[in-house]
This record gives sequence, C-alpha cells and structure tokens, in this order.
Amino acid sequence: MASDAGAGAAASGGPGRPGGPGHAQRAPSPPGLPSAARCLVMGVVNVTPDSFSDGGSWFGPDAAIARGLELAAQGADIVDVGGESTRPGAQRVSVDEELRRVGPVIRALASAGVPVSVDTMRAEVAQAALEVGARLVNDVSGGLADPEMPRLVAQAGVPYVVMHWRGHSHQMQDRAVYGDVVRVVRDELHRRVDAVVAAGVDPALIILDPGLGFAKLAEHNWALLTHLAEISRLGGRPGFPVIVGASRKRFLGQLLATPDGSARPFPGCDDATIAVTALAAAAGAWCVRVHEVRANADAVRVAQAWREAAGQASETGETGEAGAAGEAGEAGAPGEAP
Repeated sequence: MASDAGAGAAASGGPGRPGGPGHAQRAPSPPGLPSAARCLVMGVVNVTPDSFSDGGSWFGPDAAIARGLELAAQGADIVDVGGESTRPGAQRVSVDEELRRVGPVIRALASAGVPVSVDTMRAEVAQAALEVGARLVNDVSGGLADPEMPRLVAQAGVPYVVMHWRGHSHQMQDRAVYGDVVRVVRDELHRRVDAVVAAGVDPALIILDPGLGFAKLAEHNWALLTHLAEISRLGGRPGFPVIVGASRKRFLGQLLATPDGSARPFPGCDDATIAVTALAAAAGAWCVRVHEVRANADAVRVAQAWREAAGQASETGETGEAGAAGEAGEAGAPGEAP
C-alpha cells in the first residue's frame, strides 16, 4: 500500500496552494482511510464475469485476492472490490451471489492489511463486507437503490461514497439528458447528500463521485472533469473529497476511435486514463479509481509536484508574465541576439 508522509495539513493545502490559481484545494481523507499529500489511488477488482473492461479476469476468489494484493503492491492506497457489474445494460445479480463473490476476497485482503472498499448498492452486502474488514462503502446509487444503505453507513460510522446516479444499468443511458450538466449534477448530488445526512451519515465521512459514464454522454463526462471544484462544494459546506472514476470508460474509447469510427477497445484506453488521472489530480481530486495502478500511481505524484511548484510560484509572485519578463531581460533588449 502506498502512503506518503506529510498527510496532515498538506492534504488539504492552505489558501492558494498547493496548485495555485485555477486549482482547487484537495479535501483531506475521511477518518479511517489512508491519507497523503497527493491524490489517492483506488485499484479496482471486479469479481464478476461481465464487467465492461475486465469481466471474468478476476472472477474466482483466488484470482481476485491475488489481483488485489498485486494492486496494493503496485501502489494502490485502497482496493475496491465489487461483485455486481454496473456496465450499461447489465442485469442485477442476487444478494446471495454478490455476497458469495465478494466476501472471501474482502476478508483475505483486509486480513493482509490492505485498505478495502466494497463496491455495492445493497445494505446487506455492505454490512457483511464491513464485518470482514472493509473500511469504505462505495455506493454508485448514492443510497437510491437501497433505502437502508444510508442508515447502515450511519450506524457503522464509516466513509461513504455518494455517486450521482439516475437509475440501474439497463436504463441509465436513456436518462443522459441535461441542460447545464455541471449545475444539474451538483444539484442532484446536493439532494442526495442532504438525504443521507438526514439519515444520520456524518458529513465528514462523505465522498462525492460525479458518476462519469452513469447516465452521461461523452460531453457530459468532459464537462464534469473540468469542474471538479464546483462538484466538491455543495450547499455552502466546505469542499467534499471527490473521487474520479474515468478508467477505461467508453468516452475515452470514443475519443481514441479509429478513422472509421470504431471505438478503441477498453484495455487500449489505459494511457488515456493515465492522462485523465494526472489532470484530475492536479485539479484537486481526492482519489482516482483505476484498473491499472502502477502508471496511475506515478501520474498522481507528477500531478502533486506540479501543484506544489505552482503553489510556490504563486506565493513568491513568480507568475508566467514575470518569468517571461525576467527571461527577456537576461536575453537582452528586443532585437538583440541572445
């Protein structure tokens, strides 16, 4: 598991840094989760036969456990274990089947000291996962799929990812209709946050997810990625941590389509995912959720160095304009050879 020193105040930054103008302060990790000065990396283990990018690769418990340990060794701060595909068009599995898939994997990874998140919309599955060592509930429905989920999370006192969601996989793309997508997603997330707080969830334990690809078209995803600071601020509350899940998603494959319009296959989008990771981390994302960890773990460190350098420059007044003027002065007057 990766963990950087200097978590404390550096995780949230001070006024104007790290990052400088145009970059949001990064919210600190909720209690009970790893903390670092940089953006965290969450590695994905899909214990499913039908997930959109890697369905079947880690379906058996032994393969899934080995994959989770591998991701942790590569630098994942958290490993997210899910037993139900949420790809567009996917049908739901039974509670018993979901429990059968994720229980042994979460138990083994937690026993090995890996911080584990359970990716589920069901309170019953979340409770079982917490009992065997999960530290975080990642609910793509934001509490809409199972009304018991917010109450369970409140009673357990664990961090909770509230994602923007408009319906189950078989119907969600029909609901990808927005005017101002950033405003609408913020408003709908605001209502979900109010609802789960009313059910007893501590606001300090809430993490927001804009839900890239969930009832979103490509243009919606790009707009949300470029407005993470607005997503983090809801209802006058201090900024919430924001997790970004862009890894291998369809909008990246569409961006990288061949001249005949064929989308890039999902595993072929890993380099684009790394680019999004660096940009999101530089913009203040708290965590990125990815399928391949090592290169994304490098990307968040590059982004943190970028933020820190930008913050130092803004504090000393070394703006781009001043720097350019200084360079011009050293080079000589206009028209003179350097």
